[in-house]
Amino acid sequence: MTDTGGAAGRAALTIRSADVLLQADAYGDPGDTPVLLLHGGGQTRHSWRATAARLGRSGWYALTVDLRGHGHSGWSPNGDYGLDRFADDVVRLVEHVGRPAVLVGASLGGNASLAAVGPRPDLALGLVMVDVSPFVQPAGTSRIRDFMTARPDGYDSIQDVADAVAAYLPYRARPATLEGLRKNLRQVNGRWFWHWDPALLAAATDQPVQRNTLLDPARLGAAAALLRVPTLLVRGGESDVLSIEDARRFLQLVPHAEFATVAGAHHMVAGDDNVVFEDVLADFLERRVRARSLPTQP
Repeated sequence: MTDTGGAAGRAALTIRSADVLLQADAYGDPGDTPVLLLHGGGQTRHSWRATAARLGRSGWYALTVDLRGHGHSGWSPNGDYGLDRFADDVVRLVEHVGRPAVLVGASLGGNASLAAVGPRPDLALGLVMVDVSPFVQPAGTSRIRDFMTARPDGYDSIQDVADAVAAYLPYRARPATLEGLRKNLRQVNGRWFWHWDPALLAAATDQPVQRNTLLDPARLGAAAALLRVPTLLVRGGESDVLSIEDARRFLQLVPHAEFATVAGAHHMVAGDDNVVFEDVLADFLERRVRARSLPTQP
């Protein structure tokens, strides 16, 4: 592991998992309660940067991590991106911090966290699932997959990428600069590609068993039924991935879970309305995690 101090309380970390090195940024005091923030498929750790910085200033030790095959983390040497691999990485990350952590996962990061903590109740202090559950809408997930696989030959320029994102997310304002987008890209032979391993979304026909290895309702439903830690499910009010009925089914499996809707947000809840989401998350952490760890008064 390497640990390099950065600006504004950020430290860069390299964490070894079973067969890859995972890149992470840490915010706050390592002695504080850890919160692991895991992004969705096709994103990078930078999608959590503002949230993690706020948590670090609020007395939490927040780590944002590039999932395997994403950002600056290693690519699976054998192209294996099944749910088990991502869940194992979550276990390794908790082992790295040396004590149970709060797991906050968006989309793929949420499913990986659920798969990891369901059968291991001592792994986490709490679980926050962001616009994902064992039950999701195929049309919404297919739309994401179609966008991610639309340009296997890459883009001519970052501006071309920005135009494609604007067409995909017409409700989101264009950023003032393209620097944030650059962090999600890699350049190869003068062309721009998303910063993830193309093997991540290999077609089902390329697999020995023709099924989506990242969405496993039976496996994830069983993990949800085992949950005993404080749990929060957050849905984007305009999400086409997690429907109200999907959320209801999850809450039937996890009756102790809390539920929150971020009005106006789509699937990428944290990015669509970062402030509202951060307020929801902060409230949950204070009530369900920090308050439980405070010593009782005699």
